[in-house]
Amino acid sequence: MNITVLIVAVTAITSFLAFSNHKFFDELIFWPYRIWRNSEWYRLVSCGFIHADISHLLFNMIALYSFGMNVEAYFTQIFQGKGLTLFVVMYFVAIAGADVYNLFTRKDDYGYRSLGASGGVSAVVFASILLDPFSKIYIMFIPIGIPAFAFGGIYLLYCAYMAKRGGDNIGHMAHFTGSIFGFIFPIIFAPELLPRFIHMLSTGR
Repeated sequence: MNITVLIVAVTAITSFLAFSNHKFFDELIFWPYRIWRNSEWYRLVSCGFIHADISHLLFNMIALYSFGMNVEAYFTQIFQGKGLTLFVVMYFVAIAGADVYNLFTRKDDYGYRSLGASGGVSAVVFASILLDPFSKIYIMFIPIGIPAFAFGGIYLLYCAYMAKRGGDNIGHMAHFTGSIFGFIFPIIFAPELLPRFIHMLSTGR
């Protein structure tokens, strides 16, 4: 079984269990107040296995499956025996890292909680953009594919704007942070990927 499929399956099962079990849900959610007072650091990762509702779960898991299968294959090709390990590390570190800002700024806010795999999913999407910048990304209700590199730029601007505006109860900063991390992470282990990406953009292929 592919690692991507396994993550999707475990996340879906855990999310469905949490939908009907409030205690289980509360034990997994990202909750800075509890993390600092009870040393529940596992919440930085466990929050990525639960979602607010079915639509939230479906959106994240469809995106993870769509991009993750290709990124997993690329990682196996580029990093060989370390590829799958690096893929898993990237995904879960992105989930944890996406919440670091709120971990510190909301540590005394009892009511603040967040959940979802968006940080990790964003990392996978942007790793895909790095590796294949001219692949097509299709957005609901738009009949033509957008080149991945163009989508990436627009998405980052959108996340930055919405994070600054706020008020919609969506973790735009987590999306932004996860995206940047996913682009940089493969370059740390294979620096040649950055000039490759630039060359592909400059030549159009």
